[in-house]
Amino acid sequence: MHISLGIDTGGTYTDAVLVNHDTGEVLASAKSLTTRHDLALGISGAIRAVFAAPNTTGATITPAQVTLVALSTTLATNTLAEGQRGAVCLLLIGYDHEQMAKWGFDRQLATDDMVHLAGGHDERGNEAAALDEAAARAAILARAETVEAFAISAYFGVRNPSHELRVRGLVEELTGLPVTCGHELTSKLNAVRRATTVALNAHLILPLRELIASVRRTLDAWAITAPLMVVKGDGSLVRAEWAMQRPIETILSGPAASAVGAWHLAGRRDVWAIDIGGTTTDIARLHDGAPILNPEGAYVGGWQTMVEAVDVHTTGLGGDSYVRLDEERKLVIGPRRVVPLSLLARDWAGVAAELRREVAIPPAKRPPGVGEFVIAGRPAGARLSPPEEETLRSLAESPLALASLAEQRRSGALARRQIEALEGRGLVRRAAFTPTDALHVLGRYQEWDVEAARLGAELLAGQMGVSVTEFCEQVVTGVAHMAATEVIRKALEDELGRAAWHQTPSTAAFLRLAMDGDEPADDDTLRQAQDGALRQAQDARAVSEIGCAITLRRPLVAIGAPVAAYMPEAARRLHTELVIPPHAEVANAVGAVSGSVVVRQRVLINPLADEEVLRVHLPDGPRDFEKLEDAVTHVLETVPAFLEAQARAAGAEQVEVRSARQDHWAPTRGGGLDVIYLGTELTFSAAGRPRVAR
Repeated sequence: MHISLGIDTGGTYTDAVLVNHDTGEVLASAKSLTTRHDLALGISGAIRAVFAAPNTTGATITPAQVTLVALSTTLATNTLAEGQRGAVCLLLIGYDHEQMAKWGFDRQLATDDMVHLAGGHDERGNEAAALDEAAARAAILARAETVEAFAISAYFGVRNPSHELRVRGLVEELTGLPVTCGHELTSKLNAVRRATTVALNAHLILPLRELIASVRRTLDAWAITAPLMVVKGDGSLVRAEWAMQRPIETILSGPAASAVGAWHLAGRRDVWAIDIGGTTTDIARLHDGAPILNPEGAYVGGWQTMVEAVDVHTTGLGGDSYVRLDEERKLVIGPRRVVPLSLLARDWAGVAAELRREVAIPPAKRPPGVGEFVIAGRPAGARLSPPEEETLRSLAESPLALASLAEQRRSGALARRQIEALEGRGLVRRAAFTPTDALHVLGRYQEWDVEAARLGAELLAGQMGVSVTEFCEQVVTGVAHMAATEVIRKALEDELGRAAWHQTPSTAAFLRLAMDGDEPADDDTLRQAQDGALRQAQDARAVSEIGCAITLRRPLVAIGAPVAAYMPEAARRLHTELVIPPHAEVANAVGAVSGSVVVRQRVLINPLADEEVLRVHLPDGPRDFEKLEDAVTHVLETVPAFLEAQARAAGAEQVEVRSARQDHWAPTRGGGLDVIYLGTELTFSAAGRPRVAR
């Protein structure tokens, strides 16, 4: 039996599963808290836990039996979202420097170190100017000791990559540093976005290499010698060595793995998949068993890339969402992430005692910040002020209660602003009440410290004038309401395009009516209504004849540890079928080992103006033909073999290559039956199962 080990590093948990590679059966699963400062620690903890967990075989499964390891990781997404960029040189060939500066395009290129070189091609693939190899050589040598990687983008490089390939050869010859060409990542036009994409790829090479090396050391420690695969943003798998060359393709790896896992576990091919994690909620649509891809390319961290990735809608809603009250004492959930009180109290004995002290303070005398703590974050990379250093020194020993901080320091407001500034820089993290704490109070999840969760709920419930149970039910109902709303938002965006429709008063009113149901609510439901929204809707029905409901026509597959608590109510509001499959809590890790290796290629055939010649834009450069069918035949004879080799290099076996052809014609200006040939597009995909150790 071939056993696959699937690993997913999420924002809160790292999940691990053991799967029968031949049947897809989940044999065992486990979770470990993600260690953001060193992801390998959480991965090692998850591996340790999954081998210690009971399995369905009834026999001991050893690391030596693992024949494939697959990893889905948030590293690329988080690195771009958090603005972490290394030393990268972008070599631009044939770009108009003055026009780039005039229109501000140079600010979109994800690096300040740009070198403009003469060269490049036109839209037909003809050389527009000779490549200045001497300038390229000088620029490369000048940066050989100061940069981590090179990125190369030539004007119309996708129509003729010869200049990109020559400069890449120079980088490899002169430095041996990592280097990527724009035509290797996309075959689409748009010179600026292509340059941005290849520059971002260069920024990610070193971090992903470090993670892969760390994971390999972890696997070595467990005597696991199986091939290591990485999930790409489209849900497919590639060898770790391939991913290290093209790390940009791993953005949205986690959401892609969740979509694939939802399909694999639920066995439903046309559904909405919603993954509620600790930090975010990801929503994607599956068609015919595959996640829908974003035709515009993945958008991450403010950067629009040309990387094919799952078309996912992500919102800051999860088990670790920050629960608090606004100035009108109305409930607010998210989008910020905090450490749950129940988890903090499990690790620090003094937390529950501090919460008991705060609860004992008369409500009128409670200082700001009750029920909240701060803990140490990442190490400081720059100089700090003396008060900041004092705060961080105190956090090195134990969490700091914000209420105590306000009481101990002369200027409580100033101290809170200082904490918020440190929090914004990632130097401290906040702990507060979360939906996970609400589930602890209600007895629906009791992994950590229940007392701390109840004390935190008591502090907030008292401000709202409701019981602890009523308050926690409102939190759970609020998460369900928000999850359902986000599904509707994603569905509408798919059909109508992005718009702030949910912010307009009339649309928001209809949405509120639809989310609150068709029938008048009973008194208990009214008491539990989040933010008074349902109460407002009932008041509106008293003077209006409007009834409103929304139906989601495809089933909703819910995955993630807490979905059983939230999604039945969300599905009821959406009038749709809810599927919570077995092993939903580790679906991302299952998705990591359930994907195929897929490599795609697009080939264009264009007529050259004023010439009876057809130009074929092949991966290694253009070639001309006189007859269309000769050109098509050559493509069909050469590209499948090239693509199959690429798929095998990416880690596939049993490769199958498929192709599709589309000829483009247009009517002549005079009309009638005469048409003009515009070109042909041939698309290829090579897919195979990931190759396992024998």
